[in-house]
Amino acid sequence: MDGQTNHQQPASNIGVTSKIDVYNLRGRRATNRWERISIGDLFERVKWSQPDKEAIIGWHGAYENSRHSRLTYAQVDDLANQFANGLLDSGLVPGDVVAMFCENSVEAVVAKIGIAKAGMVSAPFNVMLAPDQLSYLIDFVEPRFLIADADLWSNAGNPFAEKGVTPGIAIGVGGIKDDSYPTFTDFVSSKSTREPEIKIHGDDIYELLFTSGTTSMPKAVMLSHTNAYMWAYSFQGAMTDGFQFQHHARVCTFLPIIYHSGDILIATTALCGGTLVVGRGVDPVQIVQAIDTEQITCLWAGMPRVINAVTAVLNSRSDFNASTLKAIIFGWSAMPQEIFDDVKKCCGSQVSLCGILGMTELVCAHRFWIDDNIDLYRATAPKENYIGLPSTIMASKLIDINDNTIPIGSDTPGEAVYRSPGLMAGYFKNPEETQKAFRTGWYHSGDVFQYGENNHRKMYDRLKDVIKSGGENVASGRVESVLERHDAVERAAVIGLPHDRWDEAVTAVVIPKSGAIINNLEQELITFCKERLAAYETPKRVLIVESIPVTVGGKLLKHRLRKMYTDLYKEE
Repeated sequence: MDGQTNHQQPASNIGVTSKIDVYNLRGRRATNRWERISIGDLFERVKWSQPDKEAIIGWHGAYENSRHSRLTYAQVDDLANQFANGLLDSGLVPGDVVAMFCENSVEAVVAKIGIAKAGMVSAPFNVMLAPDQLSYLIDFVEPRFLIADADLWSNAGNPFAEKGVTPGIAIGVGGIKDDSYPTFTDFVSSKSTREPEIKIHGDDIYELLFTSGTTSMPKAVMLSHTNAYMWAYSFQGAMTDGFQFQHHARVCTFLPIIYHSGDILIATTALCGGTLVVGRGVDPVQIVQAIDTEQITCLWAGMPRVINAVTAVLNSRSDFNASTLKAIIFGWSAMPQEIFDDVKKCCGSQVSLCGILGMTELVCAHRFWIDDNIDLYRATAPKENYIGLPSTIMASKLIDINDNTIPIGSDTPGEAVYRSPGLMAGYFKNPEETQKAFRTGWYHSGDVFQYGENNHRKMYDRLKDVIKSGGENVASGRVESVLERHDAVERAAVIGLPHDRWDEAVTAVVIPKSGAIINNLEQELITFCKERLAAYETPKRVLIVESIPVTVGGKLLKHRLRKMYTDLYKEE
């Protein structure tokens, strides 16, 4: 990276080593370098036409080496080749699992591309996993190599050390180094920029991405190169909404993209020929500064509460400009109307907001464009969480408990099932769960939806979170939505707990807002719900707490709450 690369030299010495089959019309495998589908080829495809265009920008603190803070397409591809060759020189072979224990950084993004180039499989661990979960996953995936952030390693080493796993690289983000291990820069410094001679097919698994573990230990979702391409293509329109030329896309996120399904931003931005700006940890002031400085067109924002924090900064600071924003993508919950209105005021009417609902196994997602459905949104949000229509890359229908198709237009809640080339290949080493998920020839999501206006779907609940109380089905998400409309409530989780009379008693766990008066708050919230919900939906108890366990994406870990409070009603 110190000198200029001659981009007219071949990226690889892979040539035509055998006859090209021009006879068979079936049973073909596109593994030739010029035709294959490989995540490792994303940046190389663009570098031959736009070698000097910026591909990845690391916001402050999101890179190890200042030379890597702003990388062009040619530089990303060269570094990824060096990283891939470093793995191969270390004795690893295609198909080996490379574990990652990293937060966002430019070097971690490049490492993921390099792993794919080497035909290996990345297994990025959520850095907030508990020690027992880390131990389980280390045994489960049997990594041959570990990439860790130096600043995280000192606090997370025990589960790895107990298994005899130490970093092959310790990325020195923020200048924090661990002299016991080579940095990313050290690892690639003497390696060739030549393309590795590895045969790759689109059906090969390039990543094991772990579920959020909302019920038990995480499952390892097998994602192929083709799956990831399909995900990425499905989001091109959403991320380039509002302007004429997709290569003008400047996408920004401060949410995790190394160990989270948000890593589709890497592929989508490259397929657009755009620029990805990566931050490290959600900080609304830093997000606003990045939008202003880097003229961001699309913000991958996560939950509405992040957007609310961003608009709060914009409202308080006249020196920031967010008028370049064309699209904001959010998910997990309905957008409160006051936040939507604030976005329009702070950023301009040109901004479109898109709510998505996907899953690790199929990120392609449902999409609800608020601006395209403004009357429906005004009439229902946030009481009802409309998630829109399925991405056109996936077939989807709703089924009842007997796996019968629910007719479009019916108001009967049903589980969403899918067919799509973006679907995962299966759960690694878990044939039972894989067979269960695909038992009808469709993928069973566990999400329960209802048809609403214009066939748009609205979230009802997770199948496992529907509460069976007194013979009635209660959608916990609906009760949460009502509770979070109360001025004193910051966050609410609603669960069913064992009860002699009700079978499951509807129970709310609530975090109050800072400064809220909590004396008699439980009864106040129960009364609030009675005025807005059916009697069987109203919580029997409201527990006031300081925190609620959530995943990295902000999803409620209700199985932990159910375990914590399982005996709550035993003495009644």
